[in-house]
Formats: sequence, C-alpha cells, structure tokens
Amino acid sequence: MSSTPHPILSIQQLNELIRETLEDNFVHVWVRGEISNLSRPGSGHWYFTLKDEASQVRCVMFRTANRRVPFQPEHGQQVICAGRISLYEARGDVQLICDSMEAEGYGGLQLAFEQLKKKLDHEGLFLSEHKKALPPHPQCIGIITSATGAAIHDILNVLQRRAHGVRVILRPVLVQGDQAPGQIVTAIEELNRHGACDVIIAGRGGGSLEDLQAFNDERVARAMFASSCPIISAVGHETDFTIADFVADLRAPTPSAAAELVVKNRQELEQHLDQLLIRLNTAIHTRLNNKQQQLNALSKRLRTPQACLDRQQQRWLDLTRRLQLGMDRNLERHNHQLQRLAERLNALSPLSTLQRGFSIVTSNDKSHTLIRDVRQLEPGQSVSIQFHRGYATATVDTTTEPS
Repeated sequence: MSSTPHPILSIQQLNELIRETLEDNFVHVWVRGEISNLSRPGSGHWYFTLKDEASQVRCVMFRTANRRVPFQPEHGQQVICAGRISLYEARGDVQLICDSMEAEGYGGLQLAFEQLKKKLDHEGLFLSEHKKALPPHPQCIGIITSATGAAIHDILNVLQRRAHGVRVILRPVLVQGDQAPGQIVTAIEELNRHGACDVIIAGRGGGSLEDLQAFNDERVARAMFASSCPIISAVGHETDFTIADFVADLRAPTPSAAAELVVKNRQELEQHLDQLLIRLNTAIHTRLNNKQQQLNALSKRLRTPQACLDRQQQRWLDLTRRLQLGMDRNLERHNHQLQRLAERLNALSPLSTLQRGFSIVTSNDKSHTLIRDVRQLEPGQSVSIQFHRGYATATVDTTTEPS
C-alpha cells in the first residue's frame, strides 16, 4: 500500500465532519414537500419523510417543537417545514430537524379548526339535547373575559341599563396567547364550584383567527361541555365562529347581545304584566256576560204558575250565589297571580335595593364606572353616590382593603 500525506479517517470521523459541515452551512432552511412514512411513537416525537417528484429527505420534529403545530399532520399532506440540516451519524442519513410546520394551501389554524370541529361533532358535543336552558330571571351572572377589554364594558353597560339589581361575578382572564385557554378552563371550573351563578357569559371582542384561538382550544370546549351552569359564548363579531360557539348552550353574536339575552328589559316585564291584567279583566267580563245571558234566557222561560215561578226564582238565587262564589274564587286566584308578578317585578327593580339602605357608587367622570372593589379607588378620587332619593358627590380620603 502506497504511503499518502493525507490523514485516514474512520467512518465516525467522516460522519462527524459531514454533520458539522451541514449544521454550519444549513442553520435554517425552509423546505416544501409531501408527508410520507409518518410515525408518532410514544416518545411524542414525529418522524416522517418529505418528498417531491424527484427526491426525498428524512425529517424529525421533536415533541417540544410539534406541540406548537396547531393541526395534526397526515400522510400525503403538503406542508412547509423550517429547520436545520444535520446528519444522523449512526446511519449516515441526512435529516431535517424541523422547528415549525405549516400546512400549504389551507391555513394551519383553519385546518386545526376543521379537524377539532369534526372530532367534537363526532363525539356529540354539539347536539341540541345537551344544551341547557337559560334561567328566565337570573339573580347572579358570571362573566369570563378580559378585565380591560371592550367586552366587559359592553356587558356591564347593558346590565346597568336593563337590570340594576342583578349580581355580577367577573372572573378576569387572558383571552389570547398561550396561557389563555388554561385560564378560561380554570375560570369555568371555579364558577361552577362557587355555585352562585345562574348563567355564565364567556367571550371577548372580535379579532383575527389567531386572536380567537383560545376559544378554539379543545380544553376550553370540553370545560364548557362539562359545565353544570348554562354558558353563553360571546366571541367576536357576528361573522366570527369558534369551537366554543358550537359547544356552548347558546351563542351570542357579540358580548352586548349576550347580556341582552340573559336579562329581560324592565319595560318588557311591565308590558307582560299589563297584558296579564287585560286578559284577567277580559275573562271576568266575558264570564259575567255569559251568566247574564243565561239568566235572561231563564227569565223568558218563567211561567205564571206560582210554583214554577218559585222554583225558577230559587234556581236563580242558587245560580247567583254560585256565580258570585265562582267569580270571587277566580278573582282571588288572579289577584294572587298578579301579586306574585308584582313581587317579581319589584324584586328586579334597583329601587328595592336602594330602599333598604344600599347605595350605588360610580366614578365621577365620563366613564361612570361602577365601583365594586375598594381597589378601584384612590385617595382624592371623586365619586358619585346614588341613594334611594337623590345623588351625592364625595371625595375619597382613604381606602382600606379587607384583611
């Protein structure tokens, strides 16, 4: 064997040099191809091949990276992967270590939405038989949304206008970002454990598909389905649909519309009460007219013989007593019904709460924000106080939080 000035490399040394060369020169590349030979072992890593008409390359996507992929890749699917080129030294195979993956042609987020929608629909989570009815007159409403977004202000404005006496429990959460789904799930579970809420509104303002992803999360969908308290989904604008909309007991096109669905307008209750009074009066007059007609018919049938006259007179007296007794009972029953309706209307009125010595405190500025927590106040802040009779303006000297 002839001597040579070049060093002789082992296979391992050669592969190490190739790997280092590849990793130094192909730090970040984008590759388009069709998925084949997809494998998802128990380790959570993805192993697959990307191919086109002329060639193919082995790929690996480790668990920490594939968790961020919003859809489940499938055999034959066209994707675009980003990552670095390396060499699997044990076999001498060139491979692409993927950091991200996007579906080509059909957005990844939209694909994930359709996949999850199909899955949950197949499980029956969207069936109407699982939808819970909303209470007609809720006394406590739970709200799950951002404490600083427009949605909470829209909801509270509607509630202040339509139902001052309703109690509100706000459970502030993030409504977008990686931590948002977990916070929404926790809020749903906490309000259910609390047990005070008659209905829950979960929502946010409108946004892009990316902004609404928290309400397309499978964990949020399953938490809504498991809730024992009825949930209204109020996400975005009228054209925005999320997975939460399909699972919730009722979908509202906007947060304001959700609040309007929950509480009836006081004017509507008064109109309903007026209608009941009209129906009651009509029923009484109709019954009186019918009885009068019966009496008139009986009087025409009277004959001159005294005995017949006496019998008919006695019958008339009996009918009169029965009529009076029936009308008294009917009137008493309707009066009870009217009294119950009046009590319910009075219970909904904010004046009842103010008459008992309570007052309503709002910020003395353009927003007129309702003060529910001492942490909303600062020394020197001007506030407006509404009493049963009249208003007053006060300035905060000090604030003390509960221990």
